Amino acid sequence: MNTTTETLQPAAGKPKKSNGGYLFLPKSLARGTFLKWLRRTHAWFGLWGATMGLLFGFTGILLNHRDIMKIPIGRIQQQEVQLALPDPRPADPKAMAAWLGENLHIDTRQAKIKREKAKTVTWNNQPVQQPASWQITVRRPQHLFNAEYWEGNAFVSVKQGNANLLQTLNNLHKGSGMGLGWVLLVDTLAGALLLLCMTGILLWTRLHGPRLAAAGLGLGSFSLVLFFVLSAIAR
Repeated sequence: MNTTTETLQPAAGKPKKSNGGYLFLPKSLARGTFLKWLRRTHAWFGLWGATMGLLFGFTGILLNHRDIMKIPIGRIQQQEVQLALPDPRPADPKAMAAWLGENLHIDTRQAKIKREKAKTVTWNNQPVQQPASWQITVRRPQHLFNAEYWEGNAFVSVKQGNANLLQTLNNLHKGSGMGLGWVLLVDTLAGALLLLCMTGILLWTRLHGPRLAAAGLGLGSFSLVLFFVLSAIAR
């Protein structure tokens, strides 16, 4: 009885499968526990920053168009009044801030106070003595309150700006008028973004292209950033 042994050949035209190796991970780490941890870390940190990422991405586009190619949808409606001071007048900026908060129903406990000393300035080529001034600022995402007082005046100038919804979102992006909690929360988003970038690079596989393509894409992006930054600085 004769036995014929046949060697099976791959079908013609069938693509060769890729081994799916991770370009930036050694083979000892591209499997098992470490790879599972890497994927889960990437996924969970992405979920943590997803909601805030949408907010910062949307407002980032608006802020990016503040000067060039403006998108005129974030607005602040400003009002200005002059208030007569009581007798006796507030003795210092803190007393002024407390008086304004009581009369205008504004929380001025966290107000930023700036006091400039009297100085000599030139006006029409003549030296003039400029009195000391006080500036009291209260900033909130949806409101901006600013009071200016020149020592000796019987009144204080008060400006108030009310932001629409989109401008309020822009202020949230910039952290204007927000407290320490918001700042620390945004820091966690920034940290999550950094971690997502690092784990994303590690998870980039050969299925997306060779190492040369990865290097070209990364260097190309970095070169564009460097080019526009240097162009802006050189102006």
